[in-house]
Amino acid sequence: MQLVILSGGSGARLWPLSNNARSKQFLPLLEDGKGGYESMLQRVYRQLTKASLTDNVLITTTSSQKDNIINQIGSNVDIVFEPERRKTFPAVALAASYLYSKKGCSKDEVVVVMPCDAYTHDSYYNTLMKMVKTVESDYANLVLMGILPTFASTKFGYIIPEKGQDRSSVQKVKKFVEKPPQDKALKYLTQGAYWNGGVFAFRLGYMLKFISKYIGSTDYEAVVAGYEKFPQISFDHEISEKEKSVALVPFFGEWKDFGNWNILTSRLKTNAIGNAVMGNNNSNTHVLNELGLPIFIDGLQDVVVAASYDGILIASKDRCDNVTEYTDSLVTRPMFEERRWGTYRVLDDTTYADGTRSLTKSIVVKAGRSISYQIHHHRSEIWTFVDGEGLFVLDGKVSKVGPGVVVNIARGQYHAVKALNDLSFIEVQTGNPLVEEDIERFDFDWDSVKVD
Repeated sequence: MQLVILSGGSGARLWPLSNNARSKQFLPLLEDGKGGYESMLQRVYRQLTKASLTDNVLITTTSSQKDNIINQIGSNVDIVFEPERRKTFPAVALAASYLYSKKGCSKDEVVVVMPCDAYTHDSYYNTLMKMVKTVESDYANLVLMGILPTFASTKFGYIIPEKGQDRSSVQKVKKFVEKPPQDKALKYLTQGAYWNGGVFAFRLGYMLKFISKYIGSTDYEAVVAGYEKFPQISFDHEISEKEKSVALVPFFGEWKDFGNWNILTSRLKTNAIGNAVMGNNNSNTHVLNELGLPIFIDGLQDVVVAASYDGILIASKDRCDNVTEYTDSLVTRPMFEERRWGTYRVLDDTTYADGTRSLTKSIVVKAGRSISYQIHHHRSEIWTFVDGEGLFVLDGKVSKVGPGVVVNIARGQYHAVKALNDLSFIEVQTGNPLVEEDIERFDFDWDSVKVD
């Protein structure tokens, strides 16, 4: 069995804590049972580890999420990157082509696809194995997980089974309904409908025919090169709703889709995370603060307050979904990012009268990690080291750096840094444009460096 985990999302619904680089699945907001916090991705991977299901995991994502994934669950998992965001059908096709042409999996191999952000009970993963056995029995071409609904939601799709089947066992599917209005949702519940949790399974060969339809090949490189040929469509719309041979395996345990602030805060065990002080006159109000500045809240009911370097959200819980209508005007550039080597946050971004820009960052490089050997074509930089020790390279010359050391990096100069222990510095960029893409990277052999 091969397990494909879909890790996508633009981060709009949980703005401002999430963004294009740090979608909701990476936010460390869930208690981990050890006195700390973990993200949705970390929770899912921890549950997979407990169920002994991590041997054959493949994550599909965008390149902007690579560092977050590696930092949170390690580098021992295969990752494939979408050339561009094109919804779940192309993402699944990309994963299938990788499994077949790169990993050498058989066409008879069972593939289970699941999202990375479901909040659910451990028994969820037992249901995954029931789905695998159902595919192996050739009961249906496509097998889905049906979530037993707890209320008539208008935010989820529904799977409606054939009548007269055993509700405790595998069931044939009659049809799918996408996010119905309230009256229809109530009607579907009386018909024994299930929520569609976005989990499905099939034999690898089943998916390969859809890849050939659009690309003309199942080769992974060909799929990457022709990725734009896939329609920008969900797996459900392209395949599930058209397939005649579909079955569902029911799941009866706890399941939540943390798609917005209202649902997410309902699972938090504390009303305040971060530097926040709650007055005595709040009701069902939550504060999540990533800023160093304190936030005081009082006299509010059914409100969520979320603050990060990207912005501040203050909204009633029944209206917090509206933020997606405004994110295009709210989002500029990520003001905080987590990378494999550490983190950075933007302190200032200024444009001057002559068009020159300056961008100031606070950067932390983790002990033993390094920022790549690189040059910039459109900017110069000044680094002021404030804490820790490291090795700095400028045009091949290595020097030791620590608090108080200032280095000037001219446009076009080769440079890199490695932290001997956690290393902090302030970076001031000057030029135009000031974009993350203005980086050309080169190899550098840190093992050969000898500094007294």
